[in-house]
Amino acid sequence: MVNIDTVYQKVLAFANKEQRGYVTPQEFNLYANQAQQEIFEQYFYDARHQGRTKSKEHVYPDMDDLLDEKLAVLEKTDYNADVSAYTFSPAPGALGGVELPSYIYRVNTIYTSELGTRTEVEILNTQEFQQCMTGGPLTSPNRSRPIASIRNNVLRVLSTGWRHPSGPTGLETSVTELNYYKKPGGINSAGTYPNVAWGYFVVGGKALYDTATNKTFHFELHPAEENELVYKILKYAGLSMKRDDIAKGGQGLESLQTQQEKL
Repeated sequence: MVNIDTVYQKVLAFANKEQRGYVTPQEFNLYANQAQQEIFEQYFYDARHQGRTKSKEHVYPDMDDLLDEKLAVLEKTDYNADVSAYTFSPAPGALGGVELPSYIYRVNTIYTSELGTRTEVEILNTQEFQQCMTGGPLTSPNRSRPIASIRNNVLRVLSTGWRHPSGPTGLETSVTELNYYKKPGGINSAGTYPNVAWGYFVVGGKALYDTATNKTFHFELHPAEENELVYKILKYAGLSMKRDDIAKGGQGLESLQTQQEKL
């Protein structure tokens, strides 16, 4: 978690130096959520890039560990009761599915327990899934080799699938465990996850920090992201205020940190 008031005070200190600009709480909250989402999505590009640079083994194992730590903050697992609460959604063809909650960004692994044991589901792309449904007995899903497809945020899982002239039919198996990365939100002491927000109340026309659980929601990111959040928000604020000095300052600091992380 990154404390939102710490980030806001740093942004104000940079932006208001020599009275060059002031970032209102409303503006800050808007930029804060954008910055958090941008940092989160960059994790997956970084993971793919690091997978292609294995020749630098003396550097990248440490970077891999740090990236894993950052992603672990947002890695979650839903079990029986959670999964069964997902909304049923009709899907194209003979099989229905469940609509994944909007907070799920990417599914990692799926498990069933139809055989009385924890069985991992093979996640296929749409084409592969269709081929298994319409293929022969060797490629058809079964209870020891269930398959899944995620399309338009609808999850379909099959453990059986028999072919006949009228088209594919099958039994949709129950999911007992689903591991995924959730979209980052905001954290308060009650443990809820709405958007990031710097809560405040107004006294004498001045916004003062309010730590109430229904107003303030901290960043749901690894603490190492604090500086980058500041730099990104500064960049957005400078662009909004049409202050090139602030925007370029934030961009420069952000680029410098990125270069340092890749050395």
